[in-house]
Amino acid sequence: MNRPIAILLAACAGMAMLAAAALAQDSGSALRDLLRGLGGGDRNAIETAPPGEAARRVPLGEAEMQLSFAPLVQQTAPSVVNVYAARRVQQRSPFAGDPFFEQFFGNQFSGPPRVQSSLGSGVIVDEDGLVVTNNHVISGADEVRVALADGREFDSEVVLRDERADLAVLRMDTDETFPALPFGNSDQLLTGDLVLAIGNPFGVGQTITSGIVSALARTRVGVADFGFFIQTDAAINPGNSGGALIDMQGRLVGINTAIFSRSGGSNGIGFAIPSNMVAAVVAQARGGADAFERPYLGADFQPVTPQIAESLGLDRPLGALVIDVDPDGPASAAGLRAGDVVLAIDGAAVEHPDALGYRLATIGPGGTTALTILSRGRERAVEVVLARPPETRPAQETLIRGASPFAGAVVANLSPRLRQRLNLPGRGDGVVVTQIERGAPALRAGLRPGDVIVAVNGLPIETVDDVIAIADSGGRSWRFTLNRQGRTINQFLRF
Repeated sequence: MNRPIAILLAACAGMAMLAAAALAQDSGSALRDLLRGLGGGDRNAIETAPPGEAARRVPLGEAEMQLSFAPLVQQTAPSVVNVYAARRVQQRSPFAGDPFFEQFFGNQFSGPPRVQSSLGSGVIVDEDGLVVTNNHVISGADEVRVALADGREFDSEVVLRDERADLAVLRMDTDETFPALPFGNSDQLLTGDLVLAIGNPFGVGQTITSGIVSALARTRVGVADFGFFIQTDAAINPGNSGGALIDMQGRLVGINTAIFSRSGGSNGIGFAIPSNMVAAVVAQARGGADAFERPYLGADFQPVTPQIAESLGLDRPLGALVIDVDPDGPASAAGLRAGDVVLAIDGAAVEHPDALGYRLATIGPGGTTALTILSRGRERAVEVVLARPPETRPAQETLIRGASPFAGAVVANLSPRLRQRLNLPGRGDGVVVTQIERGAPALRAGLRPGDVIVAVNGLPIETVDDVIAIADSGGRSWRFTLNRQGRTINQFLRF
């Protein structure tokens, strides 16, 4: 080795030793001073952070690459639990429903009830034993048990559930106290942040996987009606549903919910519900609610397409376009009109109507929010007081019986509150199908939950009593008009 190269290598080794010493003494100022002297004083080359947030930086050297997540796991893993849900299912005979066999043999061909069980994960969010999980984990369950990481098991009751967000809150039946995970602010996450996913995939036991936040505010991923997911490449598999997504400070930033997969296993694309949404659901559960209530704005929205953006003078398609306003709602009182575009809410950009719905849900009824809107070519700010969705008339949910195409359907009077619960667009009164019994004539007639019955045999339908009266009148020919998610459907059948 010639002398100039030896001197250069020695100098590099010396600088590395100085950097390691500086890091050992003070991972902040000493190292910055050292590297600023070596690299021309560019502080942004070391770390960057928005005002009021912790600095983020890349690992410096081999020593930092060998750091372990073990202390963080030991701190947070006891707060992640297994959730066992059991439901009893009556075994159906192949002769069930056959009038000949039922006339002579009754229902003796039906076997004893069979127990179906499902396994998921959950997160303790309150020392008193409140547990958050996914609604699909406990849906239809007759019994729910929670198993802690140390092996203890407790019966639990469902305190609150929300199908649209796919969240459920459980309470363990015990007076003990438990280690709870604190909520982090999911709005402060950035793409590229390190995260850990904790859960019980495939029932093998508690498992920790690491990854990064690979995207934010994912919409239309085909999971429930929620449209504001955190995307991560931390491995999430069946059984992880309801588990924790935590940040490097040991805070809960998401509830793992779904994966994008062709095989059933992790392909590196998982989705988690942001912790700010989870916190809003838990807050209502603590307040005694048994269903999550979103605030009522009194307006319907649609995405801004490239064509609409061009016509409005926007340089790109973003925001939520107002297409209908309830004249008696908070949006109308604040001055919103059809054709306005909501660009931001409380300073956070609104890229899509789903983002607006998410922001409103985290604020909750009774809160006040500031909207930035584009109205008639000018931007302006409006303040909106969010109300509870009004119930203009009792729902009067009723199961239709008898011999008609509506038999086996449960129908209810529409109100803004029921429209919101069922996530129905538009406004106005009417009668909606809320559920249909298995194998019912209504199902064979083509009805679906969420259908609004507009007219039957040329007669307008305004109340549940109208449907009952027409169903009782009988007949063989039926013509009815439905509104299905904004589309008008005309049906004709012989019954």
